[in-house]
Amino acid sequence: MSDEAVTRSDLTAGELRKETRTANGIYGVIVGTGVMAGYTGSTVGRLAVAVLTTLIVYWAAERYAHVAARRILLRRKLTRAELRREFADGWEIVTASYLPVLVLVLSSLLGADLFASVRNALIFSTALLSLSGWRVGREAGLPFMQHVLSMAIAGAFGVVMIVLQTFLH
Repeated sequence: MSDEAVTRSDLTAGELRKETRTANGIYGVIVGTGVMAGYTGSTVGRLAVAVLTTLIVYWAAERYAHVAARRILLRRKLTRAELRREFADGWEIVTASYLPVLVLVLSSLLGADLFASVRNALIFSTALLSLSGWRVGREAGLPFMQHVLSMAIAGAFGVVMIVLQTFLH
């Protein structure tokens, strides 16, 4: 759709699902890096569990909010099929963190200490966010400089987390 005044209501169901999955994945990486950057615990294993647990809680809270909003909108209790559909959505918030957590754990297994393992995972996450920003620019058909800007904005979230980790520890 090339019209600049396109709203969410103009998108097809498939386009809305793709938009939501992409947003959830980006959000999951950002939240996961936030947990890593602020972690003050003692082991990589505990941090990995903290990241995954935090993201599962965020996913559950987001799903609950959608269910509550839908019940208000429909003015009725949701059917089992509707609930199943609601709770099947949004899982990208959690799964997007798998690769950064894998980098965290592998760094530790290869001998890096906790701080270095977190730094490696944050750098990887920053690259992942930057690539996501580039993909957004490409799929949106933006001119080259706007691709670069999209990539820079997405990557800036990771850079902020790296700076945060540096100042907190």
